[in-house]
Amino acid sequence: MRNKKALTNLKRIGIVLAITVLLGAVITIKYFGFGKMGSTATPEYVQISPSSETCIQCHSIPSGFSEYHNPEAIGCISCHLGNGQVLEKEKSHEGMVLIPGNLSNATETCGKCHPNELSKIEASLMTTNSGIVAVDKFIFGEAETPNDHYHIQEIKHSASEKHLRDLCANCHLGAEKTTLGEITPLSRGGGCIACHLNYGEEAHTDLKNYMQTNKESLPKVHPSTDIFMNDQHCFGCHSRSSRISTNYEGWQETLLEGEEVKDNPDYRILEDLRVYTKKEADVHHANSMLCIDCHSSHEVMGNGKSYTHEEQAVTLQCSDCHYKENPKTIPYDSLDQESLLVFMHRKYTHNDKPILIAQEDGHPLVNTFLEGDQAYLIGKKDGRLHTINPQSKSCSRDNAHKNVSCATCHSSWTNKCIGCHNVYDKDDPNGYDLLDKKDVTGQWVEHVAEFLTAYPSLGVRETSHGKIYEPAIPGMIMTIDKGSFEKGRKGEDISFHRLYAPNAPHTTTKAVRDCKSCHSSPEALGYGNGKLTYETRTGSGVWQFDPEYAKNPNDGLPEDAWVGFMNEGNQNKINTTRTDFRPLSIKEQQRVLLVGACLQCHSGTSEVMQRSLDNFQSLLQNLDPQCILPNNP
Repeated sequence: MRNKKALTNLKRIGIVLAITVLLGAVITIKYFGFGKMGSTATPEYVQISPSSETCIQCHSIPSGFSEYHNPEAIGCISCHLGNGQVLEKEKSHEGMVLIPGNLSNATETCGKCHPNELSKIEASLMTTNSGIVAVDKFIFGEAETPNDHYHIQEIKHSASEKHLRDLCANCHLGAEKTTLGEITPLSRGGGCIACHLNYGEEAHTDLKNYMQTNKESLPKVHPSTDIFMNDQHCFGCHSRSSRISTNYEGWQETLLEGEEVKDNPDYRILEDLRVYTKKEADVHHANSMLCIDCHSSHEVMGNGKSYTHEEQAVTLQCSDCHYKENPKTIPYDSLDQESLLVFMHRKYTHNDKPILIAQEDGHPLVNTFLEGDQAYLIGKKDGRLHTINPQSKSCSRDNAHKNVSCATCHSSWTNKCIGCHNVYDKDDPNGYDLLDKKDVTGQWVEHVAEFLTAYPSLGVRETSHGKIYEPAIPGMIMTIDKGSFEKGRKGEDISFHRLYAPNAPHTTTKAVRDCKSCHSSPEALGYGNGKLTYETRTGSGVWQFDPEYAKNPNDGLPEDAWVGFMNEGNQNKINTTRTDFRPLSIKEQQRVLLVGACLQCHSGTSEVMQRSLDNFQSLLQNLDPQCILPNNP
């Protein structure tokens, strides 16, 4: 059976290779006019073969190309357009695209061979930024809900849209890459090449020499366009906002200046001059795993559907790899075309083994496989084989935490930003429109009081699938001086918002957070930093909270809080950036603190607390007389 299956798979590989060769032939016919597709067929480009393109008369075919983008197979004009039929420089360069792959030219360049991928990208959140626009317009009072659909490139110049143009609108795939060179931490946009452009050392040196010689010394090594992404491709955009990239690598943003930490190895100064301090990195990053080891092309490029918020588009779950009982798999024979191409480009060989899939939408995780009872992941950075461990017994059998997300317990820290004030300076001569890429007069200025780190707070996601507890951070504890924009008079129309947001910290650790860090933590419960104590001196239990931060005059809650301590403060107001996400209710806070009272005497690993995981109510019915339960929860 195994030999028969292997033969079947070899045939399948042969078919894929044949399709690839046929695709090359189709490209040749479609773009270069080889052969006849019927008496009325009209080629889209001039009728030449790649080997006879006049491009190579001046630009001798350099090296550096990926196997499937070699100009010997597809020529130069299939990517760069232009006229490959003439020798005159000016005429041959007419209509040429120097940087193909930007979404402005992708239909004529990358999309000619990859129409499905382009269609997905154009609908993806990385292109539309729909959620960012929706939430901003909602907070400014320009929309009734944060769930409307938008496209960042279609916004105009209202107060919120100007706010986006000044502070947010450069991180989207439609932003043009206009300069030659590799993807850097400052890179934004670039369409297809935002992810698929790679410069080797020789290509980098050649480009530098080309620029230094006033473009006289033509490069001989071309950058590669391929699927071999690294975390640098993600960093430029994802080191902002929720700061997933910096979190993943173990860096926390500060308000320090570069001169204050110069030459200090515990700090990092980014290219945009923001200063970060060293924190614990995500366990996956510490084990040389890339972002795309988990978030494959199916998620990154999207599925062609339009979403408002990122959690709707991300279908991967920790339990897809770290499964509870048995993983969900798919045979190689059933892989979709996109997965087959990745499998082929990566030169994987596990076509005789089951491949893990995402439980939510079934997309294959092609760099994983199951061998016997053991699952493995092939690292895309270095090909290293990682053993995948299933959920620990404490996770898989824990009835009390079955609706708690993995990230809630396994995240070591997350960012918290407080004291944000936004004011418009109509006379600022240094304004810059991030969307139109031009200098302007007047801009929104954002003032931040403090960057904090702590365990994430507990939030509740309620959908048709049920209720789950997820990490939350203060997304917007802020004031907006709308009067400064709309009337030109500062301080006359100020709105205040205390909004937390769901968060995927990407600071995963193997060890879980201590039980007390949830059950007797004011930060976890949404009260903010401070001292939460359980008093039993009078023979009855009473929780008391002393906040670290002063109360904000706008709503009377501590500056960093989400909700008031054991009261209705902010409970019934709009307090999140999502309509399906909320803080703990009073009753939920009471239940959490009831366990917290027990933890004052019993450690989380004690026998009695371990037994409580199966049935806490039965434990309460057999209390020791010395146990004092809280009165105020």
